[in-house]
Amino acid sequence: MRHHHPRRRHGPGPRRLPRAAATAVALALLATGCAGAGGTSFGGGDALNVLMVNNPQMVELQKLTRQHFTKETGITVHFTVLPENDVRDKISQDYSNQAGQYDIATISNFELPFFADNGWLRPLDAYVDADPGFDQQDILPPLRASLTHKDGKLYAQPFYGESSFLMYRKDVFEKEGLTMPAKPTWKEVAELAAAADGSQRGMKGICLRGLPGWGEVIAPLTTVVNTMGGTWFSEDWQPQLTSPEFKKATKFYVDLVRKHGQLGAPQSGYAECLNNMTQGKTAMWYDATAGAGSLEARNSPVKGKIGYVPAPVEQTDSSGWLYTWAWGMQNASKKADDAWKFISWASGKEYEELVGATSGWSNVPAGKRASTYDHPDYRKEAGAFADVTRQAISTADPDNPGTQPRPTAGIQFVGVPEFTDLGTKVAQEISAAIAGRQSVDAALATSQKLAEKVAEEYR
Repeated sequence: MRHHHPRRRHGPGPRRLPRAAATAVALALLATGCAGAGGTSFGGGDALNVLMVNNPQMVELQKLTRQHFTKETGITVHFTVLPENDVRDKISQDYSNQAGQYDIATISNFELPFFADNGWLRPLDAYVDADPGFDQQDILPPLRASLTHKDGKLYAQPFYGESSFLMYRKDVFEKEGLTMPAKPTWKEVAELAAAADGSQRGMKGICLRGLPGWGEVIAPLTTVVNTMGGTWFSEDWQPQLTSPEFKKATKFYVDLVRKHGQLGAPQSGYAECLNNMTQGKTAMWYDATAGAGSLEARNSPVKGKIGYVPAPVEQTDSSGWLYTWAWGMQNASKKADDAWKFISWASGKEYEELVGATSGWSNVPAGKRASTYDHPDYRKEAGAFADVTRQAISTADPDNPGTQPRPTAGIQFVGVPEFTDLGTKVAQEISAAIAGRQSVDAALATSQKLAEKVAEEYR
């Protein structure tokens, strides 16, 4: 498998919108949350205010901050913690207003280019240069690249990084006489799913996301599209959702999950598939590398029973996605120096040591530092999936994830702000096909028209 690192391409890409228009677009299309979500209270005064997603590793950070960061620095941190859709909504509102209510927020490599274009983020290069102990070169190159904007400036630091890979029950495969290839193709995965289906009572062959959402079913499906020769848009912004390649990949995905996938697939996302794998209801699962930590946790009933191999391919060398939750500092923050101290601590090597010592190395927010994968304690606890995860992240190429040129970077998404809306609407069509309410051809015909409206803005 070749080793390559993403390069920022400066060819055709999203045109720069006027600032007011760009702000309106980002607010309308990044804001996909709903009202009524709970969070911690906003803190004023000299405290740092951090707005973050409610992932388990973030909740762990919240617990450890007061006991360690505040105790060591004297800096109080107030957290607002919200579900993913809601936190994206609130971050885009607060950062676009530049009122400075929140000093730091969790952003992903999807939003970063738009936020940086609009001047909402403070560049971190000067802080990195003045903090050699942070060791920026230890951050895995694809993550460094994905958090560096086309202007050459660094705008965020990763809390954790992930790619995608295939997880499977080694014991079930052995009992059934099945062999998982070291580098499987999707055709082989489909054959294995058929063979493993029903191998234990209530066990399905594979779990694949079917839940609507640009960050749910669209993420794994788009990696299948890429490796089967498809793309959402051609280099000159012609929608390709009804192309033979896109149709082939989508039909393959829908057929596989309908024939050998989990019950309730149209309502199954990452969380549901993780639960199915943990509870022994599925023999395989293709999803985020971040799921392995939960499967190998001390209290997991399948700990030690799971094998991990690269994301299945067809026409490409690799197909895993690239994603990171990262710390972005609001440009308007009046506490920039303290904000950097928190970012440096929360993304630093010492924090990983702290988590390893307090809650176990499988819970470490990994996927971002090369040193993590050489750490003996991490390798001892996470050895089953550590190397496969690092390889997946290291071979992810957001600029060239498929077989043909495309207009903007992104593996499991298209790197324009309109994709939150487009991806979610297309996901609803795909999910309806998984549910058997319409054909894949009908789903993609509707989706092509939706994509055409987006393409018109860029051609």
